[in-house]
Amino acid sequence: RKLCEPRAGGGVSGGAMAGDAVGLTLMHGSSKHKIEISAGQEGCEPTLQDMATVIAQVTGVPQQLQKLIFKGKSLKEMEQPLSVLGVKNGCKIMMIGKKNSPEEEAELKKLKELEKSTDQLSHKLEEINAELTGIQNGFLARDLQSAALSKLGKKVKSTSEQCMKFLEQIDAMSLPDDFSDCRHRRKGLVKNVQTYLAQCDVIETNISQELEKLQSKNLALAD
Repeated sequence: RKLCEPRAGGGVSGGAMAGDAVGLTLMHGSSKHKIEISAGQEGCEPTLQDMATVIAQVTGVPQQLQKLIFKGKSLKEMEQPLSVLGVKNGCKIMMIGKKNSPEEEAELKKLKELEKSTDQLSHKLEEINAELTGIQNGFLARDLQSAALSKLGKKVKSTSEQCMKFLEQIDAMSLPDDFSDCRHRRKGLVKNVQTYLAQCDVIETNISQELEKLQSKNLALAD
């Protein structure tokens, strides 16, 4: 078995081998948990991100609300292998942080449902892009291209409108300042939807350009 490739800013360590799980003791308030951290990526060592994920599952404290302490120092470099941070089998980790309130959990549930719905937008855009690429590469007879491009244009417009509706829904959510997990999640969701909107604009522009090219060719042929 091989050592995981060193991460950016990290060095090669003589710690855990790739694929090895690291057994730790987690101290959280008056609670003590025995946890085992495996690498989320096959063929690599467990990272701080892997540990934070396990801690969230065991304690119910979301990663954003965790403060992880090892030998008096705060652990923050999520991509670093545990061995590079000096965390080995049998070590003790302290975590400061509390679970979300039931009220925040209810809002998180709404956000997760919105995330699932917005994921469908990503798939739609991939399909539209694939169809457009096929037309651009000449995989469709010229006399059928105009109708196909118009149909794609309508699909993009519909997807763009869905994006706007999602942004309105997200904006309508009233989140108290202390709902930090929700706020973090909402920020990521808004960013994703804005990315999809930008993709819609690019695809619409490409469709318009293809229609213009087609009209020019048709006029040239008519002459």
